[in-house]
Amino acid sequence: MFDMALPWWELMVRASLVYLALLVMVRISGKRTVGQFTPFDLLVVILLGESVSASLSGGDNSLPAGLVAAGTLILLNLVVAFATARSNRLQTAIEGQPILIGRHGQVFKDKLLANHISILDFNQALREVDCEIQDMRCAFLEADGKISILKESG
Repeated sequence: MFDMALPWWELMVRASLVYLALLVMVRISGKRTVGQFTPFDLLVVILLGESVSASLSGGDNSLPAGLVAAGTLILLNLVVAFATARSNRLQTAIEGQPILIGRHGQVFKDKLLANHISILDFNQALREVDCEIQDMRCAFLEADGKISILKESG
């Protein structure tokens, strides 16, 4: 239970590589992965955790190995948060930037499709801010996957 089969540094390297690989995969998969989860998105997240568990531990099921891997992941998350808070360029590279998906009552359906947003999700965002489509000034898909609607003034 307390004897590690692998050296601590190998566990840290494994956790770092898995973290970076998943960060790239999640970034490539688009904003909807991070934003509002559908049941299918939740299933993917659960299966991702299961699929990389052996990669993190290298077969070492000891308590210290699990704690070293978990600690490394938390440390990496803190480092990324610290770095992105201080660098706009890095924040944009890791988190992305807002995308204009509608303006002056017109929905950019090509942008919705490219970002895996259904018209139903878009309409829900309009309802959440009590805005009719003709009263929409701008609509953005935010970096976190949420849809922001700005109403026409007046």
